[in-house]
Order: sequence, then structure tokens, then C-alpha cells
Amino acid sequence: MVTARSIALPIALSLLMGVADGQELDGRTLYLDNCAACHGVELEGQPDWMARLSNGRLPAPPHDETGHTWHHSDAQLFRVVKEGLASIAPGYETDMPAFGATMTDTEITAVLDYIKSTWPDRVRESQAQRSQ
Repeated sequence: MVTARSIALPIALSLLMGVADGQELDGRTLYLDNCAACHGVELEGQPDWMARLSNGRLPAPPHDETGHTWHHSDAQLFRVVKEGLASIAPGYETDMPAFGATMTDTEITAVLDYIKSTWPDRVRESQAQRSQ
């Protein structure tokens, strides 16, 4: 017999875990919602991303294999997204905000996993070595 309690418990547990029934964190969707406006829908970054803007800051770099994202460890990437670039490069000025107040750790990890999933094997292997 199905009771309200037998239905409510699984729903409550899934909500406590932050994921509703039948729903999975989608790193690509989170990326599109939070990152693509600057870093590009296809992770291509902004044009001329290595040339400083008039304000002295650099445009958003690509997150595909042509950029330098894969040159950083998982810990560094997570910290940059959560706390901002100044957390690993004090004094560095950037237009990228910290996302720690708007994204959970799990969401940040899902975005980074999505980005890494787009890299060729050789790039993923190189970045994984940096993360050890």
C-alpha cells in the first residue's frame, strides 16, 4: 500500500541532497547559465583574449584546449570559480566574479567536469597530472 509517508520520505531525501527526483546536475547547463556569456557557448572565450583591454584587464579566455584552463590543477580551478582569481593571484584584476555566493560546491564541480569533458585525452591527462 502506498502511503503519504512512503512517498514523502524519498522526496524529502532527494531535496536534502539538492537534486529532485529524476533530475541530475548538468554541468553544461550550469556552464551556459553562469559562464557562457563571457567564456562563450562553445568555450571559445572572447576575441583577442590574450590582448589587454583599455582597462588593463584581459578578456575572458577560452576553456577549450586552446586556452590555459587546463594548465591549472583542479584545486586552483575550483578556488578561482568559488573565490575569484585573486584567491590564487593576489592583486590580479579581472572582470570575472567569484561564484561562491551563487553556486554550490557541487555545481562548481559539475561545471568544471563539463569543461574538462570537452578536452582531448592528451589535454585531460596533462591537467590530471597537475591535479595530483
